[in-house]
Amino acid sequence: MLVPVALSADSFGYILYQYLPGFIFNTRMDFLVLFFFYLALVLIGVVMICICSKTHYLKGLVRGGAQIISYIIPECLQRAVLKLLHYLFHTRNHTFILLHLILQGMVYSEYTWEIFDYCQELEFSLHYLLLPYLLLIVNLVFFILSCVSNPGTITKANELLFLQVYEFDEVMFSKNMKCSTCNLRKPARSKHCSVCNRCVHRFDHHCVWVNNCIGAWNARYFLLYLLTLTASAATMAVVSSVFLVQLVVVSDLYLETFVDDLGHFQYLFLTFPRIVFMLGFVIMLSFLLGGYLCFTLYLAATNQTTNEWYRGDWAWCQHCPHVARPPSAEPQVHRNIHSHGLWSNLREIFLPATAHYERKKN
Repeated sequence: MLVPVALSADSFGYILYQYLPGFIFNTRMDFLVLFFFYLALVLIGVVMICICSKTHYLKGLVRGGAQIISYIIPECLQRAVLKLLHYLFHTRNHTFILLHLILQGMVYSEYTWEIFDYCQELEFSLHYLLLPYLLLIVNLVFFILSCVSNPGTITKANELLFLQVYEFDEVMFSKNMKCSTCNLRKPARSKHCSVCNRCVHRFDHHCVWVNNCIGAWNARYFLLYLLTLTASAATMAVVSSVFLVQLVVVSDLYLETFVDDLGHFQYLFLTFPRIVFMLGFVIMLSFLLGGYLCFTLYLAATNQTTNEWYRGDWAWCQHCPHVARPPSAEPQVHRNIHSHGLWSNLREIFLPATAHYERKKN
């Protein structure tokens, strides 16, 4: 049985006494469940980063690890895992959309049921507390637009229109190239998406979280979706941190502990375990999303796509001494010929170049 060593008789005592008895007896269970759930999310995030990384040495390590595991795991289980991975990442499905909404719902439920109520009792500004909900509404709007909008699918009807938009650099994008699957001429900066089975104008990448390609016509929606998602995670992290810091500093809560047969547990973690773990999750999410947002803003500012950045870096690697190539092959240097200044590049994201050609055609 847990026995309190000391308890502050501060103004925050009301909150502590009101909410502590309801879950003090199963705190340890909540703590362990949340800990393992949090650890699993961190491990999944690390694995996804490793899979998506283009570092060749890291890919070699992953490949070597997969070979070692293949000797341990039964072949039938390997086939089932490969089939599942193929379904998740190489076919259009709504799995990650549902996962996205579930995670978002869990975080906002915890914020609503605990942090919002506590902060109201501590007389936090209501505008400050409602900001995450405003960001959620805006985020869901751009999330839906990213999911359902046409990224710029190339068809027979608009093939000639797209061919006029961008100049061919004859290094990464050559004239008179045809898509073997769609049997269409490939405009500059386009790519065939094997998941969606279509050619996309100014193809950036296929995003499993929105179950759609990101191209010329929905890149603005995806950028604003990513911006509002990062802002909402960061805002909840700030609100939660301010609440805990104020609670700890003013009430001297960091001095309080519970003692049982196993030793000492911090009073803060026992009283607010879900808030503490939610704070850790949204902080980690803020850093991951913030890093990806900075990368996306860099691509937008320099008028590049993720596909072009990846292929351009690979083209640069072809000049490395350890990369084998025919002696007669002359190196071709890729240059970004589509960048025309910061504001012009950003305008192209929010007002795609195709729109100008459509107005001229009409």
